[in-house]
Amino acid sequence: MTQEKKILVVDDEPKIVDIITMYLKKDGFLVRTAYNGRDALKVFREWKPSLIILDLMMPEMTGEQTCEAIRKESNVPIIMLTAKSDENERIKGLSIGADDYLVKPFSPRELVVRVRTVLRRFQPNELLADILSFNDGELEIDATRHEVKIKGKVVDLTPNEFKLLLVLAKNPHRTFNRTELLEKVQGYNFEGYDRTIDAHIKNLRKKIEEDQKNPKYVKTVYGMGYKFDGN
Repeated sequence: MTQEKKILVVDDEPKIVDIITMYLKKDGFLVRTAYNGRDALKVFREWKPSLIILDLMMPEMTGEQTCEAIRKESNVPIIMLTAKSDENERIKGLSIGADDYLVKPFSPRELVVRVRTVLRRFQPNELLADILSFNDGELEIDATRHEVKIKGKVVDLTPNEFKLLLVLAKNPHRTFNRTELLEKVQGYNFEGYDRTIDAHIKNLRKKIEEDQKNPKYVKTVYGMGYKFDGN
């Protein structure tokens, strides 16, 4: 898998960029770098990376602004790097479209593992599901093409949002608590920050529900977690 995967590393600290690049190349990834958000967008558009590692705190154009700009054009997986350990900052990063985050200082080996994990979640052939159709075709989930349609119109979901929807839809009417969903979507222990699921659910509802306050598909089970309803 790693032989053909292209990783864009974006950080304003050259030393960190060099270390990350060294570890990624050692693991077989193709790597390009940028030291600010504007250059990152240019490389992203020209090179079309498989995944982006993006620093949150950068001059001129912040990581958040860069992430939001990328999300308007693509659902490419994004791992956010941040020096902020505050939970609310992590939640904010995930809510604007990041698929994972890592707090500085971090282990380069752990970052490589996270890159592999996020890319693995993005592989359609690992989702092992047929096309799921609900409410007479109003909602369609195609795991092979990694595509979701509402009333025939394609909806752009991030890898995490897609996997979350697929997990819920493959188990209709079953209630999942937040920890269970984290394990199924993230693939590893998220150190207790189960509120990240709330951020993903909120974004998912914006994209697939007509009425977010009274959702038809992804419903809250108060005091428990979430479940999927659909015929």
